[in-house]
Amino acid sequence: MVNEKGYISIETENIFPIIKKWLYSDKDIFLREIVSNASDAISKLKKLHDIGEASLPEGYKPRIEVRVNKENGTIAVSDNGIGMTDEEVKKYINQIAFSGVKDFIEKYKDKTDDQQIIGHFGLGFYSSFMVSDKVTIDTLSYREGADAVYWESTGNTEYSMKQSEKNTLGTVVTLHIAEDSKEFLDVWKIREILKKYFAFLQYEIYLIDENKKKDEKKDEKEEDKPINNTSPLWLKNPRDCTDEEYKDFYHEVFLDFNDPLFWIHINMDYPFNMKGIIYFPKLKHEFEPLEGKIKLFYNQVFVADNIKEVIPEFLMLLKGCLDCPELPLNVSRSFLQNEGYVDKISNHIIKKVADKLKLLFNKEKENYEKYWDDINPFVKYGCLREPKFFERVKDIIIYKTINGKYVTQSEYLEQNKDTDKTIYYVNDEKQQAQYIQMFKEQGLDAVILNTLIDTHFISFMESNNREVKFRRVDADITGSMKSEDSNEEDNKKLAEKLEKIFRESTNKEKLKIKVEALKNESTPAIVLISEEARRFKDMSRTFGTNFNTADLFPDEETLVLNSNNNIIKRIAALLEEDNRKEDVKLAAAHVYDLAAMSQRTLEPESMTKFFARSNELLMRLL
Repeated sequence: MVNEKGYISIETENIFPIIKKWLYSDKDIFLREIVSNASDAISKLKKLHDIGEASLPEGYKPRIEVRVNKENGTIAVSDNGIGMTDEEVKKYINQIAFSGVKDFIEKYKDKTDDQQIIGHFGLGFYSSFMVSDKVTIDTLSYREGADAVYWESTGNTEYSMKQSEKNTLGTVVTLHIAEDSKEFLDVWKIREILKKYFAFLQYEIYLIDENKKKDEKKDEKEEDKPINNTSPLWLKNPRDCTDEEYKDFYHEVFLDFNDPLFWIHINMDYPFNMKGIIYFPKLKHEFEPLEGKIKLFYNQVFVADNIKEVIPEFLMLLKGCLDCPELPLNVSRSFLQNEGYVDKISNHIIKKVADKLKLLFNKEKENYEKYWDDINPFVKYGCLREPKFFERVKDIIIYKTINGKYVTQSEYLEQNKDTDKTIYYVNDEKQQAQYIQMFKEQGLDAVILNTLIDTHFISFMESNNREVKFRRVDADITGSMKSEDSNEEDNKKLAEKLEKIFRESTNKEKLKIKVEALKNESTPAIVLISEEARRFKDMSRTFGTNFNTADLFPDEETLVLNSNNNIIKRIAALLEEDNRKEDVKLAAAHVYDLAAMSQRTLEPESMTKFFARSNELLMRLL
């Protein structure tokens, strides 16, 4: 070939400034593109060899090298792949990479929002100019008799080409790093980028520090060790993987030293090619935020974390790796096209996760129950966010009960027929201990719903089955709690008699007073609060609404007095004695506070009065 100089076939010089500023926050993307091109070159050579159109050198082993020379200010990426002829350099470097570039420039030259540019133009080889003042290519094609080619450009539309002395198959791309990008000349920085994108690339990558003194043998050994794992666990057949391998891989990728609960190994070739492992992590404590990370790969090259177009939102609470070589990415390898195809992938992931949960429920019920405390926020969030997921798992949603058992919704209703399709629940076992005790004494059960998502989940479940209602244990009294010899007329008369004194003693004029003969004679009174009013206020606090909820739902609090309790009987009797009115008020106020404390923490002022009253009552006893 002859020496040649020319201009890249575009009609404007504005392309390089745009590339230069384009993805400044993701500047390291240049290395992903150059190394990915090197990997593609090796794949093409292997493919040609497989079909008999290319021969490989004796002892051929795919290899990519990234050489950093801080003194010279260069980064060189070399491969032993397919290489290029001079005509191919002209075609692929000078022409095709810039097809349609004029329209691109006209559309984006005045844009300042990087996100408006992303995905509309392939970075490819020219991403190297994001960090470089000059880029050279030295390449030798696999084609027999081809001359090696040297190409050079200094970041404008001018280039030069000539024959080179390269005598080994493949390509070397050398970047002369610009002054504003010198941080990329630090070997640790390059190692970090390579680990980010190519931890599992299928071909070995070697990072070489050309300024490092090689007077110690261990240095040479370090440079002969690839920085990547070419055979990630997801490529293996699930039947050939051990539990320890799954756990080790989880620790390696996510730097989480806790073992995962369980995992799903996806290994499919039809209707599309997708492999990966999704892990269910164990929560360290009840209030740990659910922050997962699903890493998406394209032919073992990392693309991004938690891409919502592929990964359903609720699955982002989990951790995992998914490799889908058929993802419809554009040439920048980052952004998805073909929405219908992506939806199919997303739906399949949903199906695989739901199927795994159903398999655990049906085949390993004991383990499923053991995992439930950790996975139930994920399952509930998935039901709220994804109707298809809910349809698949609605029959395996379980609830832990106050008796330590795990039941499905249908099992609870079957075992508690007296509740008339009402599911009673507890959201604070300590605070609601008295109510729990009353339930247990009557042979009733309640489920424990104490996570932040449960307020929303309860409403969701009611909307999907209008016949079933959820009620907190302090929202109602079931019929089985009432004594069989309870006389409604007598209770009504007693309520009218006690109503005034309890309102006066508590300074609550709107307090509802109700009398019931409860089977539990030791409990003087309980406080009930409207489920609807409490739930609405909880929602309002969650969403930070400013309007006064009391206007819509005033405090619908009911004090239920137990006519079978001796204290209530004594208060009713003392009302007949004029000289004991103050004693009765004192006792009534105390009964109310004790009942309220079984449901909630008293306000500071009420608590102060409670302690003062307790001291006074003790003094009267002594």
